[in-house]
Amino acid sequence: MRNRGLASDYIRRAATRLRALDVLYDAESWADVVRESQEIVELALKALLRAAGIDPPRVHDVADVIEAERGRLPAALAVEETDLLAAASRDLRRDRELAFYGAEDLTPSDFYRQDDADKARATARRVVELVRPHVPSS
Repeated sequence: MRNRGLASDYIRRAATRLRALDVLYDAESWADVVRESQEIVELALKALLRAAGIDPPRVHDVADVIEAERGRLPAALAVEETDLLAAASRDLRRDRELAFYGAEDLTPSDFYRQDDADKARATARRVVELVRPHVPSS
């Protein structure tokens, strides 16, 4: 891993995307809030991994890496917090494609509801809040 600036770039972009969530939320685009929340969580967690010297895999769900590398993550993150980070990655990953593309029997705008968006947005905010202090700014 050579580019240490990627970690700070990832967390900055994740924080910027949090503001975009509000625009999508105000437009009542619940599926897009869910999809964008997943991308925010993915960027933030990959920032955390990079800041800890771990090269994140090119996958959308890094829950297994968070759990496997718990000992290399900042000690200030409690076990409960790393469990929350892994769960956020895993849970939102399940909705990534469905919220974006749908399926033959599912239209995202009809399927996702405000409570789905509320939960996803709160999760994205919490993940960024937990990760940001552990990623040095460039």
